[in-house]
Amino acid sequence: MVVDDVLAIRPAMLSLGLLFFISLPAARGEDAATAPVNLVPHRAIYDLSLGVTRANSQVAGVRGRILYDFDGNTCQGYSLEFRQVSELDTGEGKISTSDLRSTTWEGADAKNFKFSSQNFVDENLIDSVDGHAEREATKTAVALEKPQPKSLSLAPGVVFPTEHMVRVINAARAGQSVLSFPVYDGSETGDKVFDTLTVIGREIAPGERNHDDAAAGEAKLASMPRWPVTISYFERGKSDNNSEQTPAYAIRFELYANGISRALALDYNNFVINGKLTSLDIKDAKPCR
Repeated sequence: MVVDDVLAIRPAMLSLGLLFFISLPAARGEDAATAPVNLVPHRAIYDLSLGVTRANSQVAGVRGRILYDFDGNTCQGYSLEFRQVSELDTGEGKISTSDLRSTTWEGADAKNFKFSSQNFVDENLIDSVDGHAEREATKTAVALEKPQPKSLSLAPGVVFPTEHMVRVINAARAGQSVLSFPVYDGSETGDKVFDTLTVIGREIAPGERNHDDAAAGEAKLASMPRWPVTISYFERGKSDNNSEQTPAYAIRFELYANGISRALALDYNNFVINGKLTSLDIKDAKPCR
């Protein structure tokens, strides 16, 4: 059913919402592989198109756009306003529109996470999620207000989205190739934890694999290396002991040494959506007060 393909977009988009970070250069005398990652505000736009289809997918074409507006600092934490609109063509003269809107905030110490999202299909509100999570010494406490009031107690080792990507940046700089840990991002109905597997490929040197997107026109990226990164998300409780578990979805992208990402591929198993970076605005960081 095409509606299943439309709804499949939701969890990956919410997980994607905090992928695009910018780290400042290491302080003098500090090794780049161990220097803290500092996040700089930026606004990015990605144009969407259909990559490939598999299995029983009825998607024949995709058109849309992703908008990210990231802000904050090391004192006040980091916020993101996100919207993704996709038109999915079934090839039978019918087009379904998915409109996902999300706002998040995560504390700079990675201990607090607030999230709110609405998912529309053909202008009808399908679901709405609102809540917050706090990491404590013995647990991660989640309080949901929507879709219905609910409290959850998760393991203390659960990682929030910003911390997830900070760890990816640090691992890439240190030459590591594999990371694995549980992530809570408030997606779907707000009550799921995903086991993640992150694979970081060989460093791409400056000038290698030239491209024509907005990152190519950014002078601050001209001399920076980057890495191909794949993050696979696995739903807990759905593994098959007799076979290798298939991820619920996966995200592929190229990650620059300063944290900017390009060349998105959002893999929903039945189909893949490509995202081309068409606009990038690096904003001035607000000083801590």
